[in-house]
Amino acid sequence: MFAVVKTGGKQYKVTKGEVIRVEKLDAEVGSEINLSEVMMVTDQDDVQIGNPVLDTATVKAKVLEHGRARKIVVFKKKRRKGYKKKRGHRQPFTTLEITDISL
Repeated sequence: MFAVVKTGGKQYKVTKGEVIRVEKLDAEVGSEINLSEVMMVTDQDDVQIGNPVLDTATVKAKVLEHGRARKIVVFKKKRRKGYKKKRGHRQPFTTLEITDISL
């Protein structure tokens, strides 16, 4: 059984017991959250697709940790003009463990 959930503007294909890394969520480490924007759920031969989401389906997940991804260097330069800028960015994330998929 797997589901397609939407969180943080992205879609993730998840199964029970899987660990995923999503955009940062406001939740305590160790708490249980419900991902209510479920777009599709499938079980062996039964497939349910939402328009755009399924109202009856929920995916439960446990928050494992919060963190920041590796630094991405943003470097801008204009040749022969003496213009250089070096910036960095670290995207915050939340690691989730999928505990249950229900219809």
